[in-house]
Amino acid sequence: MNFSSKLLEQAVLEFGRLPGVGQKTALRLVLHLLKQPEADVMRFTEALNRLKQEIRYCTTCHNISDHTICEICASHKRDKGLICVVEDTRDVMAIENTNQYHGVYHVLGGLISPMDGIGPSDLQIDSLVSRLEKGGIHEVILALSATMEGDTTIFYLYKKLKDFGIQISTIARGIAFGGELEYVDEVTLGRSIATRVPYERSIA
Repeated sequence: MNFSSKLLEQAVLEFGRLPGVGQKTALRLVLHLLKQPEADVMRFTEALNRLKQEIRYCTTCHNISDHTICEICASHKRDKGLICVVEDTRDVMAIENTNQYHGVYHVLGGLISPMDGIGPSDLQIDSLVSRLEKGGIHEVILALSATMEGDTTIFYLYKKLKDFGIQISTIARGIAFGGELEYVDEVTLGRSIATRVPYERSIA
């Protein structure tokens, strides 16, 4: 693609680094911003700067937060003895939108994937074990995507947590194999949470 301006080319290059954004889409976004009032563009860039500089990760569950402890972990209305383990913040948002879950979360920050060089030590697994060691947990729901990486991570977590003597569940597989939670409709995801099954039953 030939550009009439080096500044335009650089901006398109940066937008094109975003996941799912091709060069044509990046160009369309940049040209759109150029047409906007300067105040709107400044507000946009300020929001991005604040996001990067001020965002926090909950010290308990590792969810993205504005504070040291996220609103979910801080809420007195939540069942603190029920932990739903998810891959990332997108999955927390997807499950919250179902209005079917009232426990707390634990965000792993990824899935075990040897092909990508991601092992257990790269995820927030030790902190999950620490939460169980403190006591007061009666169930852990392993709500990970129905992919090879998700199943591998679930099996690893089950081996790590099974000796704590708590219920370890997985979401019901109304979700097709290969499906990621963030793309599942809210009704199906909510039903999968509500009709979760003990993990040992799924591997028997």
